[in-house]
Amino acid sequence: MTLVEKVKQAGVVGAGGGGFPTHVKLAAKAEVVIANGAECEPLLHKDAAVMEREAREMVRGMMLAMEAVGARDGIVGIKAKNRHAVEAVEAACQGTPVRVFLLGDYYPAGDEYDLVYTTTGRLIPPAGIPIHVGVVVCNVETFVNIAAAADDRPVTTKTITIAGAVNHPTTVTVPVGTTYRDLIEATGGFATERPVLCLGGLMMGETTEDLDTPVVKTSTGVVVLPYDHHVAQRKLKPAAAQNAIGKSACDQCRYCTEYCPRFLLGYAVEPHQVMRSLAFTATGKEHWNHWAALCCACGLCTLYGCPEELYPKEACDQSKAEMRKANLKWTGPMTVKPHPMRDGRRVPIKTLMKKLHIQQYDHPAHWERLDFNPARVVLPLKQNAGAANLPLVKAGDRVAAGQMLGQIPDKALGAPVHAPFHGRVVSVDTRVVLERTT
Repeated sequence: MTLVEKVKQAGVVGAGGGGFPTHVKLAAKAEVVIANGAECEPLLHKDAAVMEREAREMVRGMMLAMEAVGARDGIVGIKAKNRHAVEAVEAACQGTPVRVFLLGDYYPAGDEYDLVYTTTGRLIPPAGIPIHVGVVVCNVETFVNIAAAADDRPVTTKTITIAGAVNHPTTVTVPVGTTYRDLIEATGGFATERPVLCLGGLMMGETTEDLDTPVVKTSTGVVVLPYDHHVAQRKLKPAAAQNAIGKSACDQCRYCTEYCPRFLLGYAVEPHQVMRSLAFTATGKEHWNHWAALCCACGLCTLYGCPEELYPKEACDQSKAEMRKANLKWTGPMTVKPHPMRDGRRVPIKTLMKKLHIQQYDHPAHWERLDFNPARVVLPLKQNAGAANLPLVKAGDRVAAGQMLGQIPDKALGAPVHAPFHGRVVSVDTRVVLERTT
């Protein structure tokens, strides 16, 4: 069985949040393979922990990927501040064609357009992907999972950071499907009476009050905020209210655009123009939507740039959704020239944390071995970009650790889901609920 087939069978997807099935990337041809260890979400330290603990397996996964795609050059992008991770990876790279590239502590250094340009000098074409410039980019944990897949071990665990209003900030490795309620209670509990979960981080993550949301293969961490925290209140505001505020209050100051990392790279992303679309009902709306098409949804415009605390990122999200619904493709300029002020407008993480009022939650959250075996897990049949799994099990079935619980539909993009432990299937719908057995 080839590496591509093994990675597909193991259910490996992007572990940094995007969830693109990795076997598709490994089936391409490329000149450079990049491990994205930038990890720029404030308070999250999962990638640094993975690199500190599993640097050799990560580099082995990169070497396997390089062989699969025919690449001669491997680059690990790491922030220089993560000294222990840098030392571990540099040691693992000795005698290999893989090298470390040190990044500054700014947001969003992990955007793949930004990372590819910073590390290689190559500019991905508008609406393109890294392979269009001969590059494959994966999260550092994804490469660890590639190495495991080569040894016939599927993805059944996830390393994540627990941060914010919790009694014990930490980074741990847990079974996929563990609920955040169980996980945080097992690590010390919540430090607020009404917690709000920012899954994947404050900037780009999903916000929910549902504590029974499960850890999935794309999870990177959770930042817990008190319900009355200003950022939590902003993120929980309904879309209709966000739009009404933007429609009435946006004065077209351009700060959202001038801080936009894609705009500063030279792409035609202008959130202030997208904000104008909130006032349109028909004529001209499609034109303004195009200014959102290349947005990376980093959230810098909403949570840092806008002096009136409006919602340009969310307006861009809505515009992109409307474009997909209408099957509108990018028709804008294809030339890209970085802005001369790009370096000077980068936002330091410390400055961003002050803006978000989260300095009190800034703790190292080092990795710890957690003696925790959840009695039950919840496994969504869709944990990746593409299609959901078709279930292979039914309620009452007994399954073994590592057993495939779902399969990818024929000719569809996807990745199978596996059981993290021996158990009995409690129920199956869009999720498989699995109860541990001895």
